[in-house]
Amino acid sequence: MLERFFSPRSVAVIGASRKPKSLGHVLLKNIIDGGFGGDIFPINPRAESILGLKAYPSISEVRGHVDLAIVMVPSSIVLDITRQCGEKGVKGVVIISAGFSEIGNAKLERELAEEADRWGIRVIGPNCAGIIDTNSNLFATIESRIGRGNIAFVTQSGALGGAVLAWAANEGIGFSKFISYGNACDVDESDLLSYLSADKDTKVITLYIEGVRDGTKFMRVARDVSPKKPIIAIKGGLSKAGAGAVHSHTGAMAGNSRIYLSVFRQVGIIHASGIEDMFDMAKALVYQRRTPGHNVVVLTNSGGPAVMAVDELESLGLSLPEPSGEIRERLDFLPPFYSVNNPIDLTAQGDPEMYARVFRSLLSDGYYDAGIVICVPPLSLDAAEVAEAIVEVSKDIDKPIVACWMAGRLVERAVRILEENKIPNYPTPRRAAKALSVLMEKESMNPQPGSP
Repeated sequence: MLERFFSPRSVAVIGASRKPKSLGHVLLKNIIDGGFGGDIFPINPRAESILGLKAYPSISEVRGHVDLAIVMVPSSIVLDITRQCGEKGVKGVVIISAGFSEIGNAKLERELAEEADRWGIRVIGPNCAGIIDTNSNLFATIESRIGRGNIAFVTQSGALGGAVLAWAANEGIGFSKFISYGNACDVDESDLLSYLSADKDTKVITLYIEGVRDGTKFMRVARDVSPKKPIIAIKGGLSKAGAGAVHSHTGAMAGNSRIYLSVFRQVGIIHASGIEDMFDMAKALVYQRRTPGHNVVVLTNSGGPAVMAVDELESLGLSLPEPSGEIRERLDFLPPFYSVNNPIDLTAQGDPEMYARVFRSLLSDGYYDAGIVICVPPLSLDAAEVAEAIVEVSKDIDKPIVACWMAGRLVERAVRILEENKIPNYPTPRRAAKALSVLMEKESMNPQPGSP
């Protein structure tokens, strides 16, 4: 039922504007510049054309069918616009307009939902920032455009969504879909999770929620979806002050934080503490496969970062056993001043060949389940050559691998090599360890049996 939002043949922008800094202008330009291949109909009773497209005084006067309408008009006339969409046969409407339950106007929001239901219209919003489908080049949003990827981002907060889009573009993270659903008068987070579970372009679902109105439905859907696709969620309003801010933001009730976190564990949702944390884990899940097991090995050329990684891994419940006797035999070529415990420290003398040979020795059998490679290159070492060596070894090792190449611009080319070959790199050991942990299928990550 939600496909109408993401693969429309035609889109009407109700509230399109000629004023360059207005939201109605920004959104229309986003759709045009994004390369949407279908028909685009600007709706504005005071304009003959906008951005080179013929404008229409109302959606009723558009010739031909309209699949999707994006609404940006004052809340006082949204009900009438919804009726016009129904009469036109539009079945998907995204309402960006604010002025509903988030300011205490719950009655108008109920009336909007009832009017949409009367015409068989599905509604995303109101009080949202729009939607993106990078596969169909649909950028029906007032926020930034984003590159293509395999992560879907679903957010109750439109402004946060916009900030994430801008941040992700700087980080080189692409999305399959971006969905800001706002007050959720109709389509809610559960509907979107269910839709994304079958979306071929999405490998990982990320979610920012402030409150859930139908907890039973949410638990049922999440329990069904999480074994198929990872769901990573941030819960806004965990503190008492945050819960109060949530209600004034989207009209949602934040609820007890302990209950939410318990529910996440029960239904297999991975909880993230923040945006950086969420997308670190999402990138790992897109690039690498999950695996059972707890044993991790750390290979480094610098002791300090390795200690930080070990501390984080142990705090996350993972094990760092010392190498087996068989592995130690394979490492007997190393000079005696190298540490062959865990972490294995090659010191500043570790070169690309050494990295490759040691890494292969560590992960070529079943003793270790996953590995972190850390490289803090001295000026005498080409970080990109080490990356290339690790990439070659990884082709023969079917185990999760994450990297931590540190030193900013000195490792930029190395990071590109790693990530082009699906080895996620993180700028700090803590972030690398946290990302790796999500690839280890521990019991606590799996949905627990029982009725919702």
